[in-house]
Amino acid sequence: MSKLKLATVWLDGCSGCHMSFLDMDERLLALAELVDVVYSPIVDTKEFPDQVDIALVEGAVASVDDEKKIKKIRAHSKLLVAMGDCAIAGNVPSMRNPIGPTAILERAYIENADEQQQIPCIVVPQLLRTVRPIHEFVKVDVYLPGCPPSADTFHTALTALVTGEPLDIPALTRFGA
Repeated sequence: MSKLKLATVWLDGCSGCHMSFLDMDERLLALAELVDVVYSPIVDTKEFPDQVDIALVEGAVASVDDEKKIKKIRAHSKLLVAMGDCAIAGNVPSMRNPIGPTAILERAYIENADEQQQIPCIVVPQLLRTVRPIHEFVKVDVYLPGCPPSADTFHTALTALVTGEPLDIPALTRFGA
């Protein structure tokens, strides 16, 4: 049996979901027998592959770059998993929504800066008016709630997705979609 191609992606979030994913510890070795991690912030791959079997996406969509990225990921993934509350509901990144992107950028780069008081326009991508969950941009197949989902949740869900067993995690699907 050939291995499935697994990608993990980090949009606007804290990386807690990836840390929890890594907390599977020795169970990662068993998972590695079934999947090849072909794209992830924890590996040195720069371009999203043409086709992956499972894409795990952490974080909300907060910038034009995030929006382009999530659309590309969806187009090149058989199964898209929203991992964590930021991907599912916007969570902490969406706390900027009532304030707006202009006020956030001014506070961060002008009011709080002692030197070079300017809003970057090259390194920092253009922010969207509001931070939104990924299902508002693309179809999500599976939701893994939690902030972050536990290592046990990741293990249970990935084992089921990879082996084709029934997915049995409470409140896992159709959250907000």
